[in-house]
Amino acid sequence: MNRLSLIRAFALAYGLLLLSVQITTAQTRSNQLIQVVVSPEKPDWTYAVGEEINFFVTVLRHQALMENAEVTYTISLEKMAPLQSGKVPLKIGTAVVGKTLKLDEPGFLRCEARITVDGVEYRGIGTAAVAPESVQPTQQLPDDFWEFWNGAKAEAAKVPLDAKLTLLPERCTEKADVYQVNMQNYETGARLYGILAKPKIAGKYPAVLQVPGAGIRPYAGIVDLAEKGIITLQIGIHGIPVTYETGLYDDLRAAPLKNYQFFNMDDRDQYYYKRVYLGCVRAIDYLYSLPEFDGQTLAVWGGSQGGALSIVTAALDDRVDYLVSLYPALCDLTGYLHGRAGGWPHMFNEANAPFMAKEEKIKVSAYYDVVNFARNVKIPGFYTWGYNDETCPPTSFYTAYNQIGAPKELFLVQETGHWTFPEQQAKIQEWLLAKLKP
Repeated sequence: MNRLSLIRAFALAYGLLLLSVQITTAQTRSNQLIQVVVSPEKPDWTYAVGEEINFFVTVLRHQALMENAEVTYTISLEKMAPLQSGKVPLKIGTAVVGKTLKLDEPGFLRCEARITVDGVEYRGIGTAAVAPESVQPTQQLPDDFWEFWNGAKAEAAKVPLDAKLTLLPERCTEKADVYQVNMQNYETGARLYGILAKPKIAGKYPAVLQVPGAGIRPYAGIVDLAEKGIITLQIGIHGIPVTYETGLYDDLRAAPLKNYQFFNMDDRDQYYYKRVYLGCVRAIDYLYSLPEFDGQTLAVWGGSQGGALSIVTAALDDRVDYLVSLYPALCDLTGYLHGRAGGWPHMFNEANAPFMAKEEKIKVSAYYDVVNFARNVKIPGFYTWGYNDETCPPTSFYTAYNQIGAPKELFLVQETGHWTFPEQQAKIQEWLLAKLKP
């Protein structure tokens, strides 16, 4: 039996296995009638450079193999033009798609499959990683990178904290008090808002700063950890209160703050994320000002944009002891200029390159790229993500992860995209509690 026949035989067995365990959709996290499951041949989805890669597509209806179906597929590097595409019949509900592929350098190869049933299109993806921990950045490190940031921090430190607390009685619990806090950010008049939760019982406690994902929204605070004896501060980044009704944030998202990720990108001193990065340091200042803080045990935690900010904050501020980062954004922003996926917000991709890919904007991006902060991380970190992330491509965040020389623990869940299973969130809290609690 030749290799292709073996693969096809394996595909049948694989499909029957999926049926036997009543698999639910891991890639869409929905309860759709039709599920399209795409998986690389290797169980861990991870390959060596030059190793052959095949993908299996299985279509389920009512959790049963769907016979006599036809899927359309494409196989490509993340966010890049297809290397292969076509249609394949699934006589038994599962099949190998495309021709065997190899990558001659580290990266990620993604297969997307679609099927239309009764006028409704269903979709699934699977991503093969090729030597992921060898992916290297395209972004450059400016010679004056730390001169710029150390100077910015020194200037911000001259601004009085001027913190104000507002108790939120409706959010308080038997074990925790909850407040909205606002303080001056990196320049006089600019404010930073967040939700502070503290244990009710007097004492000295460790602290967690949670930094936000992208967007404009209200925040509820992290009360469950406060009830377990940890001070928590959950911040917004836009200089607006974080307790208003959602309609206000919707309006801001639709107009004044739409595409804030690109504001003043041609000026490193005016770029929007300067206030954001320095605001994270200011939040650390505030936690250190609290009499209830133990003064020595502090973690920063976030996902997506927040995953980026957790790495950035840990690199900027040596008062941080631990970090947690989920699928960080803002990594290797120049990837698209080198023929591969760059990090969210995809500022130099084909769609916006005519406006964004200008010399000054590219130059400024280097001062805000997580890759360049990751090189300076010196504290233990917990990281979790999957290979199917379409918002923050793994190609981008592995470039940052691979620059970190400090102790790091990765909880890899291959099939996840820009979301987590409850088990990942449980692992995060378990890790934080183990590090922060005596």
